[in-house]
Amino acid sequence: MDQLLPPWSLLAAFITASLLLAVTPGPGVLYIVTRSLAQGRRAGLASVAGIALGNLGNAIGAAFGLAALFAVSSAAFTVVKYVGAAYLVYLGIKVLRTPPAPRSPVAGKAGNSPRVFRDGLVVALLNPKTTLFFAAFLPQFMSANAAPIVQGVTLGLLFVAIAAVTDSIYAIAAGSIGSQLTRAAPMRSLGRYISGTTFIGLGVFAALTDARRPE
Repeated sequence: MDQLLPPWSLLAAFITASLLLAVTPGPGVLYIVTRSLAQGRRAGLASVAGIALGNLGNAIGAAFGLAALFAVSSAAFTVVKYVGAAYLVYLGIKVLRTPPAPRSPVAGKAGNSPRVFRDGLVVALLNPKTTLFFAAFLPQFMSANAAPIVQGVTLGLLFVAIAAVTDSIYAIAAGSIGSQLTRAAPMRSLGRYISGTTFIGLGVFAALTDARRPE
């Protein structure tokens, strides 16, 4: 275990900092809550799984030096940032253009879970800010006596696991509220507009924000 994790004092500080960061609402939490309100807790949990896998990919990328590439190459950084922002806008437009379907609490939500998982995965993977975050955050809690790549991946996995737990709580809570709000057709239409505009807003925010600046 000495080759995988830092000493207990550093590990405890890492867990505390990770928990505080995970419970603080950000773009990822907003994405999950939006999905949960509009499509139920199953869709929200599918989003959690997709985002968690995408974040794990970013953590591994940071461990292997992908963040260093983004830091020195403005072109690579900009391309990934704008592709991710464009995908969020695309999701928002797609939601707004989809007519509200009749309420079907059992059949409708389960079939969308793979697509929702895929969307969450793509959104997370195409967010270079996450990779830079891991590159800046993880080394503060790494021990000099262990292999940096192995230790970075292990800490990244631990952070993703913590975030997945807190994100799941958000998804379950928002899904429970959403199941009550979407009983009436007007509320389903309102939820569709809220979801679409939220995704578009996230995309615009991602495109206009300097991703090199910490949040």
